[in-house]
Amino acid sequence: MKVGATYLGNNHCEFIVWAPLLRSVAVEIVAPEKRSIPMERDERGYWKVTVKDIAPGTKYLFQLEEEITRPDPASRFQPQGVHAPSQVIDHSTFNWNDSNWTGIPLEELIIYELHVGTFTPEGTFTTIIPRLRELQEIGINAIELMPVAQFPGDRNWGYDGVYPFAVQNSYGGVEGLKQLVDACHQRGMTVILDVVYNHFGPEGNYTSNFGPYFTATYRTPWGGAMNFDDAHSEGVRNFFIENALYWLREYHIDALRLDAIHAIYDLGAKHFLAELAEKVAELSQQQGRKFYLIAESDLNDVRVIRPHQLGGHGIDAQWSDDFHHALHVLLTGEQGGYYQDFGRCEQLEKAFRESFVYAWDYSPFRQRYHGSFAGDRPAAQFVVCSQNHDQVGNRMLGERLSQLASFEALKLAAGAVLLSPYIPLLFMGEEYGEEAPFLYFVSHSDPDLIKAVREGRKKEFKDFHLEGEPPAAESPDTFLKCKLNWQLRTEGKHQVLLNLYRQLISFRRQIPALKQLERQNLEVSSIEPEKLLSFHRWSQDSQIFCIMNFSQQAVTWDAALPEGNWQKRLDSADSQWMGKGSTLPQMLARQQNLSLQPQSFVLYEME
Repeated sequence: MKVGATYLGNNHCEFIVWAPLLRSVAVEIVAPEKRSIPMERDERGYWKVTVKDIAPGTKYLFQLEEEITRPDPASRFQPQGVHAPSQVIDHSTFNWNDSNWTGIPLEELIIYELHVGTFTPEGTFTTIIPRLRELQEIGINAIELMPVAQFPGDRNWGYDGVYPFAVQNSYGGVEGLKQLVDACHQRGMTVILDVVYNHFGPEGNYTSNFGPYFTATYRTPWGGAMNFDDAHSEGVRNFFIENALYWLREYHIDALRLDAIHAIYDLGAKHFLAELAEKVAELSQQQGRKFYLIAESDLNDVRVIRPHQLGGHGIDAQWSDDFHHALHVLLTGEQGGYYQDFGRCEQLEKAFRESFVYAWDYSPFRQRYHGSFAGDRPAAQFVVCSQNHDQVGNRMLGERLSQLASFEALKLAAGAVLLSPYIPLLFMGEEYGEEAPFLYFVSHSDPDLIKAVREGRKKEFKDFHLEGEPPAAESPDTFLKCKLNWQLRTEGKHQVLLNLYRQLISFRRQIPALKQLERQNLEVSSIEPEKLLSFHRWSQDSQIFCIMNFSQQAVTWDAALPEGNWQKRLDSADSQWMGKGSTLPQMLARQQNLSLQPQSFVLYEME
């Protein structure tokens, strides 16, 4: 069942809203002329009416019980913000130029996560377009947009969205997003959109006036859980499934990143995620190209990505937080909060081999057993990173890895992510060592809500034993500090790091042993005292061997290499990469003692 205002052409518009417990609902046209049109309820609780003389751009509200008026929960656009009328949109007028676009296979993606508001000085969709060329030049072929659904004010990470169908007005709205997607497809780039189906933001959320969108059965970090399995849950499930299909159909989005699915509670026989995956698969079949779903989850639950036939939800891929955490602690030594569960090189070895470090193992941080075995799932079902918006932005001071680790460690992080058998994700600016923080910021209008945000952030940081006042999330200065310094990518060490990323991505594309994400063609081992990790990957006649030194000291490695003649392709300690100088031979034909510089890695390829 479609929801919202669907423009039918010829100044006709169909309005549908789910409100199963209300006795009367009407469409109240606000502009250009005021009028009220009663709606009729069907047996499933949907109120409908088709209205004449409704042109695109018409503003409207829903009148509930002849008492209050509210914007449309499925509004396509909120031109004046979250508290103002909704607007009718005609999607047929945009001139798409991507009719030949068929998408990029999941296993070939090099993902670049960005926040629209801080990626450029202007903070809009269309100002991203001129930067696509530079991203593409280093090998990026997919951008992942942090949520763009309408949120209160003009500054927000996007996870406070309250109109899941409406494109943020301050970013450039409907036309701006379509122009960006169209430009990406013309360049051969995929677009992934981050969507939030586990909660609504606190300001401008009027869904409870319409129906039982929430259930008291479960609690989330944001309050009551979305109602996916309680009475009247059918309307809630339909609302979000329609939302997913809407982004894929009307905006030509290629994939959705599903935020924090561990906060989507559903004990029904068919989990909401399984139903969502089925509907997206149907759309893929209808349109003749594959749309993808990528989940964020801290559950380490392989059921998320198992196919329906094996009792899974059928989601295409999920993030591996364990890979990030294991890598981060080796590079920084931090052990606060959830990082206390990590710190050994053998854990990164396990992440390389099996994706999850905690696979029903005891977690000291959680004080319980955690996770499931994922080593039997294809490596292409896992997204890994050394940084992302959560791991940077949820630090009190928003420090990037460039502020927490040495330049040598930044190169090592790039090698670990891009030479892994998984789908790599880079966080905007990572590729050149951006030094601006990525802080938490909002632009709520309610002083009490701002105070609650401030207290909530302080409470979060207690797990990390941090004291002091976090930067004021509501301050425009906090937001402005997060803007990228794009010019750095052409300067000094930043340019060197950028060139390293370009080279690693090029290897990943050109060397079959790196291009093929085949878990069964991987051997990985570690030496704990020396903090050494080594791995051998192959695909038919192509073979690579990589050694990574996570120690602050030079370390000698004397294990046997696979037989053959090995040619050195990259040593991060080389002076070309502003290292101390390589101590490793160009060619290896037999077992040798190899001395690796501190926090460095070397890549050899079989001749």
